[in-house]
Amino acid sequence: MTTAPAAPQTFDRFDHTVVGRWVGRLSGSTSPRRNHWRTKSIYYRAATLLLEAEPRPPLTWKTIVAAAEGGCRSTFYEVAGAHARHRMVDDLISDGGCDSIQIALRYLRTDPVEQLIDEAKVWSFWTDRQQLLPTLATGMSPEVLESELTGALIAWAGRHPALAAAVDCTPPACAVEDLTVIHRGRLSGTQAANRLTDVLRAALDSF
Repeated sequence: MTTAPAAPQTFDRFDHTVVGRWVGRLSGSTSPRRNHWRTKSIYYRAATLLLEAEPRPPLTWKTIVAAAEGGCRSTFYEVAGAHARHRMVDDLISDGGCDSIQIALRYLRTDPVEQLIDEAKVWSFWTDRQQLLPTLATGMSPEVLESELTGALIAWAGRHPALAAAVDCTPPACAVEDLTVIHRGRLSGTQAANRLTDVLRAALDSF
């Protein structure tokens, strides 16, 4: 009796995370007039550029709108804030899983700028995360996979230290969710967020 290879199953688990589905649904839109991911990306990019600027200006909705291509108050609040459209945190809450709720609570903000930064971290880290997927699909031990994930996170932080340090070094939510998947229920969403926050803090202190 033969068994199915573990790699495709593992890849499938990472390919269908809540944050992964959120990015895929929004970025997959082909409508130029209703592409909310494009609008979000304009504001993610503006916030990132402001964080990386020297000297750094105050990071407020006004400075972000001024830095965003075609920015205005109404579209900023469509992207960030309690009543924003297609918030990442809403997808985590709607999923209803224990880890998803714990991760959502970590990223549930009252400040729209902080909410924007949380999503900007996912946007910025996403290419690194997608490049890591084939490695995560190998079925190696959780310890090895966690090392690969943290290595990618540290490399990203080295390229974007100001973004990585923003909002108390909170890691990209996709990395937190991936770490819970790596450990298959043996590491909670809260524990994963805390662990990767510590990784970022240590890395940023060493740069």
